[in-house]
Amino acid sequence: MKKLLDVSINKIYIMLVILISLFMLGGYFSYAMFTVTKEKSNAISIVTGNLIYDLKVDGEDIESLTVPAGTTKIFTVTLTNPNNRIARFNFYYLGSLPDGVTTGYSLLNNGMVTPVETGINLEKTETSGSSNTYRIVVVNDSDSEVTINLGVEVGLDYNDLTLPENGHLFEPVKKGPVGDVVVTNKGDNGSTYDDGIDTFLTGEEPDNYIWYSGKLWRAVLVNNEEKTVKLVTEWNITTISYSSGTTDFAGSYMEQWLNDTTVDGFLGNLRDYENFLVTDAKWNTTLDSTALGSLTRPSDDGTIITDAVGLLNMYEYQTSYMNTDYSNGYLNNGLYWWSLTPHSIYMSRFIGHDGNSTTTSPSNNSRGVRPAIYMKANVCIVDGDGTVDNPYRLEGDNDKDLSLEKLNTRYSGEYIRFGSGNNNLYRIVSHENKALTKIVSAEPLKDDDSWKTSAFGSSTTFSSTNTIGSFLNGEYLTNYLTEDDVNMIEDNTTWYLGIVNSGVSYKLAKYEDETSGQLTSAITIAKVGLLRYGELMSGQFIRYAEKGNCLVTNLTIHYWNLTPYSNEYVYAISAYNSAYAHELYDEGGIKPVFNLKSNVIITSGDGTKNNPFELS
Repeated sequence: MKKLLDVSINKIYIMLVILISLFMLGGYFSYAMFTVTKEKSNAISIVTGNLIYDLKVDGEDIESLTVPAGTTKIFTVTLTNPNNRIARFNFYYLGSLPDGVTTGYSLLNNGMVTPVETGINLEKTETSGSSNTYRIVVVNDSDSEVTINLGVEVGLDYNDLTLPENGHLFEPVKKGPVGDVVVTNKGDNGSTYDDGIDTFLTGEEPDNYIWYSGKLWRAVLVNNEEKTVKLVTEWNITTISYSSGTTDFAGSYMEQWLNDTTVDGFLGNLRDYENFLVTDAKWNTTLDSTALGSLTRPSDDGTIITDAVGLLNMYEYQTSYMNTDYSNGYLNNGLYWWSLTPHSIYMSRFIGHDGNSTTTSPSNNSRGVRPAIYMKANVCIVDGDGTVDNPYRLEGDNDKDLSLEKLNTRYSGEYIRFGSGNNNLYRIVSHENKALTKIVSAEPLKDDDSWKTSAFGSSTTFSSTNTIGSFLNGEYLTNYLTEDDVNMIEDNTTWYLGIVNSGVSYKLAKYEDETSGQLTSAITIAKVGLLRYGELMSGQFIRYAEKGNCLVTNLTIHYWNLTPYSNEYVYAISAYNSAYAHELYDEGGIKPVFNLKSNVIITSGDGTKNNPFELS
């Protein structure tokens, strides 16, 4: 009897342990069981069960921020979670601020901690060194000193973390409208030129970088009256012929691609473009055959086209290198790219890798495309300093907490951590199939520090069994990706193989003709493929030539497209960014392309090059 009783007691004990464990887990996953707020002099430190964190301001344990009247002070705040439990924090100030006092914060590094609308999230599992630093800005334009008392709330639960009644979250400081900020904060290596109508950003390297909709842009000019801002992409987004023969922008393949609102063009892949862009902007396409250096503004009585997206004209390009030479101007990206300005009725103008202007046939040659837009005057900058490593971020495009978001909701150009070794950075191309996300290697594949190259095959028809297709659907999946990576890839993608030769539309790479929308019957099915002619992200995104001269950087290589030029040649994108007919047996670089499945989610990152999305 005693033995049976001992067994029963042991069972009861075990059951109690299990129930207590489940109760604690329930607090972790479902309820704010461990949420607590604690403040004390000289230190703010919270211990909640097994959860520990520390808060320091400018390296010291203090609980308030004091700002004299009429001054702006910047405090460095560090949140640290030295424990191995995932935590969430709300960092706030207590009480109401007097009139004339504003606060805000920005992240100083690229860690996993990100300010969001509902507070500051800290998601760390490291047992030590898991700290992230913020810049807290307090602007005190009032007539008296202000003191802000700090508060921190911590919890394990993600659904219920609230502030006390007198707590106020730190909100990001709006730096102001884009036009005001870029002109005022142009940096030591930038200047401005005002021609009475527009104020241009000029010089070798002004602080005018802007990140918008997955792409890096440069602010070129601000209209003096309307305060709209013209932007141009830093890199070439694609490579196509300008037109079927005429140099007119109106009705050209170029105008069509730039303003195409479908998945096949540029405008339709920009984020909320109606809220950010002037969709009825005026583009001066007046003919100009003068050499660089004339710096004559084209007449407003010239050829004006109304569109949402255009290109830079030659006058706008020349203003970028005032007080320097064209090879050193900030708009020289070391690649070939089309200008909006015709040289004649038969010849278009483009910028070469040395920054000089030259001419070519608009139909017989393909050059890089750098789209230009006008940003609305009311769009505000909320973060960044305009440098290449910390570009300005725009209100409405500055997402913070994207964890658990589906990848198929994101935007063309955003960066993804994928693959391994030297080949671990990819970019979103588009959502050709809305449920899926097409991505491409950010640069051609490398083996160690050397480019991986391949012949195309014995015919111009790409397949999973031709030379390059066999590599992509065999060795590449095995040796360049992890098993988890491969499991995210859609098994069967349709690849369009329409022929595009000189003087015809880029649309023929995918469609039977330019207008009907009937997909081409020339297709193949494979897991991994290549970009086609005229597709988004099929440009070069690194300099071919060094700035200030024509020396080759060796940072780019020509790489294969899958679009046939004829029955004998397939397109490749040159190292300086022209599309040309490449012989099948010649070696070329490889940029793998594939669709990720609809259930792929983001676990961290913001999609920029310095903080790419991590996936699961």
